[in-house]
Amino acid sequence: MTKKPRYYNQVLKLLQQLQSSYPHYNMGRHLSTALADYGDFWGISDKELLFALSKYKSQLDMDFPHVEEDIDNIIKEAQDLDTILKEEDNGDY
Repeated sequence: MTKKPRYYNQVLKLLQQLQSSYPHYNMGRHLSTALADYGDFWGISDKELLFALSKYKSQLDMDFPHVEEDIDNIIKEAQDLDTILKEEDNGDY
């Protein structure tokens, strides 16, 4: 007889991985973000929960933190965008 998957235990392990990888996020944030597309998740199975959390973790792992200085530079450049576009139209670039 093959052993039945223990989705419940896998969910707990994944939550522990999320906590250690992203300690500044609390469990409520992880769960609410992972299950945002599910609406009413009262009857969600352990397997579905594992899938949602795995997908969420993958998205977090692919995202990278942005340096605050880079964000400030992007905002400053966007504020000057009109000037830059006018210069390009006039051939002053």
